[in-house]
Amino acid sequence: MSSALRAAGHAVSGLDLRAPDESRGDLLDPSAVGQALEGCCGVVHLAAVSRVVDGERDPQTCREVNVGGTRVLLEAALSRPEAPWVIYASSREVYGQPARLPAGEASPRAPVNAYGRSKVEAEDLVSGSGLRSAILRFSNVYGSTDDHADRVVPAFARNAVLGRPLRVDGRDCTFDFTHVADTVRGILAVVRSLESGESLAPLHLLTGVPTTLGELAALAVELAGSRSPIVEAPSRSFDVHSFHGDPGRAAELLGWRAEVGLREGLARLIRDFRALSAPA
Repeated sequence: MSSALRAAGHAVSGLDLRAPDESRGDLLDPSAVGQALEGCCGVVHLAAVSRVVDGERDPQTCREVNVGGTRVLLEAALSRPEAPWVIYASSREVYGQPARLPAGEASPRAPVNAYGRSKVEAEDLVSGSGLRSAILRFSNVYGSTDDHADRVVPAFARNAVLGRPLRVDGRDCTFDFTHVADTVRGILAVVRSLESGESLAPLHLLTGVPTTLGELAALAVELAGSRSPIVEAPSRSFDVHSFHGDPGRAAELLGWRAEVGLREGLARLIRDFRALSAPA
C-alpha cells in the first residue's frame, strides 16, 4: 500500500510492528502513533490482528489490538491541530452469516467470532469519532507470497506448486475472493474522495462472485499442473459458511469494480510461488 501511495504522489509515514526500519512501532503506543501522525493529512489504518483463527486463539489480544489500537489512533488524530481523515480497513466478518446473499453494506452486522466482533467495535469508534472517514469492508484479500502461510489462497497456491496436499475445511463453504491489486486500487480511489472533502458511508471492496473452497482447491491444482491430493475436512466451528457481497455502492460512488478474476489472480500467485521455489 505504501508503494502505491508513493507512486500516486503522496509522502508516506509508516507505523508497523514488524517494520525493519524507522517506521517500526506499536499501534498501542500513543507516543509512537502520535509521532507517526506528525505532518499527515490522512491515515490508512490497516493494522490489526487480521486472522479469524488468531482471534479465536487469543480473543483478548485481538480486542486489545483491533479495538484498543483503533482508539489510540483516533485519539491521536483528534489531538492534531488539523485532524487527518481516516480510512479504516474492516471485514466481511462483521456480517457473520448473512440471512440473504449477496450482502449489502446495510445488511445487519451479526459477527460470529472474536475477530468479527472486534471489527464491529472498531467500526463504531471510527464512525462516532467525528473525523472525516471511510470504513472499507474487505473480503478474502489475496495475491501476495508474503501473506500468512496458512491463509486459504496462499496455502492452496503454495501446496499445489510443491505437490503437497490441499486441506479443504468445508468444501461447500463459499467466499468472495478479492485480489490485492484491486483492493489497493479501491483504497486509492477512497483516498482521492476523502482528500476532496467527502466522508463516505461504509463500502465493500469485493468482487461479488462466490467461489466454494472445493472449487478454489481444484482451480489451484489445475493452474499449477499439480498432482496434489485434495483432502476434505469439516468446516471450522468459528467460520462463516457462505458469503459474497454486493459491490454496487463502490461502483456508484467511486467508479470502482474488481478487475482481476480469480483464475487470473490465482495464476499470478502460483507463478510467484513457483519462482520462489525454483533452485537458485
